[in-house]
Amino acid sequence: MDNYLDLIKLVLPQFIVDHFDLVKSKKEKETLHLYFEERNIPPKEQSSRVLISKGFHKEITIQDFPLRGSTVYLHVKRRRWTDKESGEIVQRDWNLVAQGTRMTTEFAAFLKQINQY
Repeated sequence: MDNYLDLIKLVLPQFIVDHFDLVKSKKEKETLHLYFEERNIPPKEQSSRVLISKGFHKEITIQDFPLRGSTVYLHVKRRRWTDKESGEIVQRDWNLVAQGTRMTTEFAAFLKQINQY
């Protein structure tokens, strides 16, 4: 394995590796907290617009499968952008990300959870 990214790919869904950066991890007794922020790469379907990053939505926390006896929580911050011309807020449509792919039950559950916010 070349780096920590290869290891993370074995443990986490591929879409997290593709769209998010691991910015922090914290181990507290039997609990592991992993903090992710969406990369500043605007959605492809919005490529005709000039988008400016305007921070993140409120962090959501999702309990994931245990790792080596530790409870795992994913803390996820989704990015939002503003259209420079219209001022409209734009965010990635996670349903489009999943189209045409075979997704695991875990991935589908994550999308369901993340789309509630």
